[in-house]
Amino acid sequence: MAAHRKPKQSPLGGQAARTAATLALASAATATVFQGSGHAAPRPTPAQVKAQVDRLYEEAEVATEKYNGAKEQADRARAAFDRLRDEAARRTDRLNRSRETLGAFAAAQYRSGGLDPAIQLALTSNPDQYLRRAALAEKAGDRQAAALASVRRELAAVRQLRGESEVRLRELQAHEAELRRQKTAVRGKLDAARALLARLTAEERARYAAAAAAGGHGGGSGGPATVRADRDSAVRGPITAPTTRAAEAIAFARAQLGKPYVWGATGPSGFDCSGLTQAAWRAAGVSLPRTTYTQINAGRRVSRSELAPGDLVFFYSGISHVGLYIGGGQMIHAPRPGSPIRVAPIDEMPFAGATRVG
Repeated sequence: MAAHRKPKQSPLGGQAARTAATLALASAATATVFQGSGHAAPRPTPAQVKAQVDRLYEEAEVATEKYNGAKEQADRARAAFDRLRDEAARRTDRLNRSRETLGAFAAAQYRSGGLDPAIQLALTSNPDQYLRRAALAEKAGDRQAAALASVRRELAAVRQLRGESEVRLRELQAHEAELRRQKTAVRGKLDAARALLARLTAEERARYAAAAAAGGHGGGSGGPATVRADRDSAVRGPITAPTTRAAEAIAFARAQLGKPYVWGATGPSGFDCSGLTQAAWRAAGVSLPRTTYTQINAGRRVSRSELAPGDLVFFYSGISHVGLYIGGGQMIHAPRPGSPIRVAPIDEMPFAGATRVG
């Protein structure tokens, strides 16, 4: 009986059903289009891109100075660890020589008819047991006692050095981990800035680069024309500096005009901002610390009205940028990636303070 039943009919006729299905599909497509367009991010304007890129470059510079500080600490910790390791090796050599001397005494006593109990204890493979029983060395002769005392001293020194080395190694590992974190942070900020610039048209990027080359703290792709402009914009003729060292620092900085900004670099082919000021004053015989945060405390603070050529000028509330003042409201500085070392007005960034060194 079931085989002879008619299939259940749709409430709508054939044409009506097809029309309803068509309308349903069209409605769904329309909803999808509107939903997609509602979530599509609008293309940023060149002004918005510039603002975001400037912020990313500033954040990258903050991370760069933290990277520089972490590298300085890691370098010091590595040097201290290497010194301790070398000293431990020297002490171990002396310990081995002292034990060889005891061995010679033991051999001589054996040849003469017996091994002194004190020597047997001294040559044990268990240093703790050896130290506990070292008092028995008083039964040995003067020379054996002196050799035994030497072993005791060297063994204690080696143990102390190895303990200190382990502490330094842990410090070094912590500083290197921080170094890697800051390196990742810098690269992330720079990659994000490049990705934003890539969203501009070629014409917009050219305008952005031209604006940066005109003297702003902005980035861009400083090519040969930019380099020539930077050299031509330098203060011509001698600069009257208050000291010979200040003049030497300025002369060094002027010789670097047009070289690229390279984050984490201290020369000679490229510099970051604090790397340039450090190298300039090093050429004048003055040792400055590595970062902007430490350079600002490397001399006597001076007010903006007291500025003289050779002073270090600092910018932003976080003290994340530094330049070398050359007079007339101008400085030489390494702006940021893509912008070569140039002469620029100190008014182009938020002034945070100044320090006189040398």
